[in-house]
Formats: sequence, structure tokens, C-alpha cells
Amino acid sequence: MKVRLAVTLILASLCAAVVTPAIAGAQTGFIKTLYVRDSDGLIFVDVFGWRDFDNYLGTCPRTHWIIRDESADSGKRIFATLLEALISGHKIRIQGKDTCTRSSEGEDIESVEVR
Repeated sequence: MKVRLAVTLILASLCAAVVTPAIAGAQTGFIKTLYVRDSDGLIFVDVFGWRDFDNYLGTCPRTHWIIRDESADSGKRIFATLLEALISGHKIRIQGKDTCTRSSEGEDIESVEVR
């Protein structure tokens, strides 16, 4: 019984060490570029400022931040928020989803906070 418990604990700790959860990226700063492409509707943003690379284990390289679905209501709201921040010069914080649906060059945007 004690041997079985010890083996179970060892296996559980090995699984916990191997399966590390991915953490989505985040960045705080000012909008450097807001890019809208006509051919496929892709909207992405580049931010000048601090990137949260600490503990980042995700799959997206985060060259850009990308609106996953610009035709959805949430995508339209994110675009309007980014445009307002660009025009007003306010600092923003982008939180990513740890997915790169539209392009392998950027992480999908989960949320935008205007500061």
C-alpha cells in the first residue's frame, strides 16, 4: 500500500512538472501602428512599451497583436477602442489569448484597457 502511494505521488509530481500551463501575453504602452488590411480584413496593432515576457510559455511569437474576428461585435469594439486610444494618445494595456488564429505572426487580443 505504501509503495503504491509513493509511486502515485511520484507520477503525479512528474505530470505536474511536464504539463505546464501556457500564459497569455500582455503589453502596456502606446499604439505605434494600427494596421487594417483590405484583402482579408486583418486588423493588427503594434504597441510601443513594456511587454510581459516573464513566465511566457505560449505558442505565439507576438510580433503583433491581432483582432481575431473583426466582423464580430467584440472585434468591432476592440477596433474602436484601439482607434480611440491612438487618436487621443492614451496608454493602453492589451491582454492576449495565447492563440494565433489569424496569423502565426501575432497573438489574438483578449482585451484592451485604455488608461
